[in-house]
Amino acid sequence: MTNDPLDAPAIGPVLEELFAVLESRKTELPEESYTAKLLLGPQDKLLKKIGEEASEVIIAARDRDATQLRYEIGDLLYHLMVVMIREGLTLDDLAAELAGRRK
Repeated sequence: MTNDPLDAPAIGPVLEELFAVLESRKTELPEESYTAKLLLGPQDKLLKKIGEEASEVIIAARDRDATQLRYEIGDLLYHLMVVMIREGLTLDDLAAELAGRRK
């Protein structure tokens, strides 16, 4: 992992690739997959995890710990993407929502 933004991959393709992998877990359901367990398990467990990750983002930001903040935001985004898939939302749905906020 790099700290140099010039060496970092573009976020769009990374999110699209990760989303595709997570979607595949919904159909393939590998037994050892944490994602598959979140997709099939009780919704409350996934929602609780999102709350925990959001709290960890807040703590890392409060502590001004950029390395930990990046890690925790990654965890939060992952879990948010899992809930999107579970509830039938796509990255295009999210893009449309965010594009509407540019006004």
